[in-house]
Amino acid sequence: MNKVIITQSNYIPWKGYFSAMREATHLVLYDDMQYTKRDWRNRNMLITPNGPKWLSIPIEVKGKYYQKINEAKVSDLGWGVKHWDFIKSNYKNSPYFNEYKNYFEDLYLNPPSEFLSEINLGFIKRIITLLNIDIEILSSKEFELKGNKTEKLVNICKELKAIKYYTGPAAKNYMDENLFIDNNIKIEYYNFLGYPEYKQQWDDFTHNVSILDMFFNLGLETINYFN
Repeated sequence: MNKVIITQSNYIPWKGYFSAMREATHLVLYDDMQYTKRDWRNRNMLITPNGPKWLSIPIEVKGKYYQKINEAKVSDLGWGVKHWDFIKSNYKNSPYFNEYKNYFEDLYLNPPSEFLSEINLGFIKRIITLLNIDIEILSSKEFELKGNKTEKLVNICKELKAIKYYTGPAAKNYMDENLFIDNNIKIEYYNFLGYPEYKQQWDDFTHNVSILDMFFNLGLETINYFN
């Protein structure tokens, strides 16, 4: 009775990235896709006194127009120290920063790899553990990817004997739902509505920021603020 999520790895993702994982059994990180600049793969937002600000991992892109996400490498090995300094500066006074900083500090000061996919994986695993989510994480490299975009997704689901496939609403624009129906795989689209607000450090509440904002402001209560 497997239930599968197939998605690209993101950097310190927002809460919506993790919502469906509470229901799924397998997460397949599909980083065989082309890397896109100015996207969620290497950046996310956090709160500052002046509003949400982007925090971006610098990536080597010159002459690498068609590189895959799992081929992308960082261009500045000091990125982790810079990001951690930014986080400390803006969250040191948040209610649970001291309690949660040790879960993330090592990933910044001693990044697991020069490759973006491996960096993202480290954060995703850590966050899943903190959310007490029981899910198996796999890489698209472990599957034989054949056919068009939808066929590849269906084939991954079939290999995992999935009865349900979770995906974002935007997939309706490109995905052939009939291929899933023909293979007795039910599609479940994420619901990104109805998230409750919580107290952030400054005014003008913002939903679309990294889940790190929730950990530092809510602590263990983070898990209760999903829809």
